[in-house]
Amino acid sequence: MAFPTAVNDQITDSVSQANTKVLGDAPAIAMGNLFVATSQALSNAAHNATSAQQEAYVTMQASTTQGVATLLSIDTASTGVATAPIYSHPAGSK
Repeated sequence: MAFPTAVNDQITDSVSQANTKVLGDAPAIAMGNLFVATSQALSNAAHNATSAQQEAYVTMQASTTQGVATLLSIDTASTGVATAPIYSHPAGSK
């Protein structure tokens, strides 16, 4: 109990107990805030990793499509013209 003052002893005891409760709860609240902040940071990291992976898949698919399109666009006539001199002259005869 607080030392004698002009305020009722019950009031001072009530305020003292409320202040003590706030001080006692502070470590638990601080740890709770830390856990929430940590979980939010980890959630953001996982979301960023997922987004980066999806964007990488889109880029890889685009490059594969471009490569296949390039392979399929090679003209067979130009290939025939380029290889005709090789096949029309057997080795050693000119």
